[in-house]
Amino acid sequence: MSVKPLASVVPEIIPSLLGLCSVRSGGLLGLEFQEVTVEVSSRRGPSYFQLAGLAETAVREARVRIHSALSGLGITLDEYALTVNLAPANIRKSGSGLDLAIAMAILGAIGEIAVPTEALFLGELSLDGRLRPIPGILPLLVGAKIAGARCAFIPEQNEAEAAHVEGLSIYATDRLTTLLAHLRGAAPIRAVPKASYLPQRNTQHDLADVRGQDAAKRALIVAGAGHHHLLLVGPPGAGKSLLAQRLVGLLPPLSASQALESTSIHSVAGLVPRAGVLGTPPFRAPHHTVSEAGLVGGGSIPRPGEISLAHHGVLFLDELPEFRRSALESLRQPLEELRVQIVRAAARTSFPARPLLVCAMNPCPCGNWGNPKAVCRCEKKSRLKYLSKISGPLLDRIDLHVVVPPVDLRCWTDGETSRALSTMQAAALVDRARARQEERFLARVTSAPQNSLLPLEELERIATPSVDGKKLLSAAIEKNLLSARGYVRVLRVARTLADLADADVPSAPHIAEALRYRLSDLSSL
Repeated sequence: MSVKPLASVVPEIIPSLLGLCSVRSGGLLGLEFQEVTVEVSSRRGPSYFQLAGLAETAVREARVRIHSALSGLGITLDEYALTVNLAPANIRKSGSGLDLAIAMAILGAIGEIAVPTEALFLGELSLDGRLRPIPGILPLLVGAKIAGARCAFIPEQNEAEAAHVEGLSIYATDRLTTLLAHLRGAAPIRAVPKASYLPQRNTQHDLADVRGQDAAKRALIVAGAGHHHLLLVGPPGAGKSLLAQRLVGLLPPLSASQALESTSIHSVAGLVPRAGVLGTPPFRAPHHTVSEAGLVGGGSIPRPGEISLAHHGVLFLDELPEFRRSALESLRQPLEELRVQIVRAAARTSFPARPLLVCAMNPCPCGNWGNPKAVCRCEKKSRLKYLSKISGPLLDRIDLHVVVPPVDLRCWTDGETSRALSTMQAAALVDRARARQEERFLARVTSAPQNSLLPLEELERIATPSVDGKKLLSAAIEKNLLSARGYVRVLRVARTLADLADADVPSAPHIAEALRYRLSDLSSL
């Protein structure tokens, strides 16, 4: 009896026993897209399901969801031995977004469908075959487009968000059966129509609702005009929170690129609005019990914190001394670098963090220090201890320090409402000042579109004060009222004040006002 050579036997056996299929999918590390190729080999034999590729618990549990979903379609996997590999194998996979891709690769490997190689599959499967939405769909699709994907299949509930991704054909469906009918050509799914972005200004709160507090309102305009961080110090009931809430209405509407960037951060956190994209600058006001990771981001699977969720918007920290010292100190580096760097043993990622920081606090534990209408019962020691919770380096990064006095109740009865500055009027001043800054930026006179980001060499070129202004600055330096960082920030604020006044150079009044916004020692309040 003749024996066939092994080389001639193997090609005959493998096609009859082994099915192979690979499907494109992806995951996120921060906002960075990481392409994942789902490879499945199947063969007839004793049933088993083996998953490789550094998968975390939610990914490993996909076997249960997929088995149930396919059983509902009349497809049983009991007669197949399946090996699933998630490549590249050295990158940790997390979340449930790979469910759909694994299911499609299995169906392709057992010969149920032909899977298009240029398509990306994203989504979580329920036990009955429905597709559930996943967080981070916007940065996933944008990254997939850059990686060369031509089309993508996603859950229907992610459609509003995905409609803002250009250059990629996207198909949304609510059930696995609908997707299979599309791939088999029986019932095509229409592509998700592209949505246009319409910039909007936040008009939820009107500045005219805040009675009195003209100095604080002026500070809001300055903060919005130059993107300067703001600290409000005053007794309870003075209107600090009301003022902070209305600052976001003074900011210009988000541009299309800013809206997509901010929405991507919210998408990763699972906080995308119903419209699919942020229409106005975000406003975030975390409670003072927030952890360090909650404020700046982190976790075993890096997630954005409040400082990133407020990107291009306002981050409001009320009752500032009540926040954990470690959480507040963790803000220092992101406020300078405009990014949060998250480093883990296995990976490094970052999130953009360029909010307009607004802080509010009482001058003492009881809140009545300096209040002419109430008696402060705090001892000097306890008051100094309370104020010392805010470190000097953090205060040095806040450009505008403003005292908010108690409200004069006569503001409610003398008809001031009709004369009060409205949000739209204040926003017009902010827009005009920002237009001057944008003009310098587009003409390449400056390297940043807002004054708060200008380096010293550029400030000395476009914000050199008048002769009297220089004298005021020199006097402040001689009295040790300014640090090196404080000097730069005073020039930045003075440049913004000059822009609000349509002035070419900061004059003595601009320098004087900028210096008044620097309270180097809170204990002097």
